[in-house]
Amino acid sequence: MNDKKIAAFFDIDGTLYRDSLMTEHFKKLIKYEAVDERYWINGVKETYINWDKRFEDYDNYLFDVSKAYVDAITGLDKKYIDFATEQVIKLKADRVYKYTRSVIEKHKKEGHLIIFISGSPDFLVEAMGKKHHAFLAIGSTYIMKNNKFTGEVIPMWDSDSKNKMINELVNKYNIDLDQSFAYGDTNGDYNMLRRVGNPVAMNPSHELLNKIKDNEELSKKVTILIERKDVIYKSKADIEILEV
Repeated sequence: MNDKKIAAFFDIDGTLYRDSLMTEHFKKLIKYEAVDERYWINGVKETYINWDKRFEDYDNYLFDVSKAYVDAITGLDKKYIDFATEQVIKLKADRVYKYTRSVIEKHKKEGHLIIFISGSPDFLVEAMGKKHHAFLAIGSTYIMKNNKFTGEVIPMWDSDSKNKMINELVNKYNIDLDQSFAYGDTNGDYNMLRRVGNPVAMNPSHELLNKIKDNEELSKKVTILIERKDVIYKSKADIEILEV
């Protein structure tokens, strides 16, 4: 008797949520004066402006946000972090892609394990997981000591970390990867997409799309989804990349 389970693995930032949860949290901490705005101005503002004008890669922008964010909240009391988390979920958590929201509900009805794996901080990922009734919600672990953030992070934003986590989940929950699904948008989701039988690249970055094209096996089975405004476009991996 085959009792293997089917999972649906979801990245969050850029795949479910239409931005970065960490960025929203950072902005809320600044708004409520829990952290100094200089961390954003000195560490992120220039990269953000360049990304907003499409002169900078999204991955580079997120890297700068992450570094500045860690610097800003090192030593910060957990109560301020928790308060900002509540505000983000309350005010911003419904800012999600229509396609991803609907496909999560579809997987639930089919009895699949909904698993969020995201590079965003664990406290934000867990809050999103609770909102969407995910089976598991796994983010980057932000180490706390004496209710203060130590500055140490165990990452979950890179492809290797997500790959190792999938190995653990497969063994623990007896998951059949060939029948499972994965949804991601950046290079950090590459292994997650590569390993399942039903991969979906949701609004993929240039880097991810190139890696998919370089993998003949993955390019044959992956579905490319683009959501813009209220229209969802579906394609295969032979979509043309225009250099601009």
